[in-house]
Amino acid sequence: MVIKIFHNNRLLTAPFMARIPVVAVLAISLLLTACSSDDAGPKYIERPVHKIYDSAMNALNKGSLEFAAREFDEVERQHPYSTWAVRAKLMAAYAHYLRNQYDSAIVALDRFIQLHPSNKDVPYAYYLKGLSYYEQISSVERDQKMTELAMRSLRELVSRYPNSKYARDAKLKIELTLDHLAGKDMAVGRYYLKQRKYLAAINRFKMIVDRYQTTTHVPEALHRLVEAYLALGIVSEAKKMAAVLGHNYPGSEWYIDSYEMVGNKSFRPEESPWYKFW
Repeated sequence: MVIKIFHNNRLLTAPFMARIPVVAVLAISLLLTACSSDDAGPKYIERPVHKIYDSAMNALNKGSLEFAAREFDEVERQHPYSTWAVRAKLMAAYAHYLRNQYDSAIVALDRFIQLHPSNKDVPYAYYLKGLSYYEQISSVERDQKMTELAMRSLRELVSRYPNSKYARDAKLKIELTLDHLAGKDMAVGRYYLKQRKYLAAINRFKMIVDRYQTTTHVPEALHRLVEAYLALGIVSEAKKMAAVLGHNYPGSEWYIDSYEMVGNKSFRPEESPWYKFW
């Protein structure tokens, strides 16, 4: 803000400023102070900690998530050393999570874990962090960075707090993230197979068998290995993969497909014509 000062209808420049009476200088100072206070926004109003926290919880229960997050942050800002502030940090992260503001939630949760490592709610903080990544998992055709981060966070929870009430669900979600990662590699392997890049396909399917043994994609990966080896004319390896498939998944449709490919004949019973049932 530029202030121009006139004296006797003349604009005073710097050399003349020294001649201005003290009263005028004080008036200018008050004017500047008023202008700066107007630009500062709403005044800071100190409130009792329980009232701020209650306001935040009421907003959260009503679904006013943005306001709730601000109020929880206000608890920490006004009363940083209170026991309420510790809980408010976690609740602010939860409000961000509910708003799908996952980055803000993760930052708040990391801060909570770092500042309060022995707090009883730390297992929940790890769990909520894992969920914040988990809910950002995209389809197998896209980058799987969030899947890997979700798995890492959930594994940390299970490793640190195996007996917590969140560990069971975390283990289930870990299996789902593994299955998702295996699905991504299966999509890549199928692409290589379709493009007749058999060695690249074999490496990808072997990785699935070795790394994701508990997932639903292993039977298909073994069958695709049979396909790739037969395409390369390596019949012995194809038979070996078919044997592994038959031993571990004897009732699988993938095993029947592989057995038919290796034996070069059909083992499925032929369906009876429709008129046989009349």
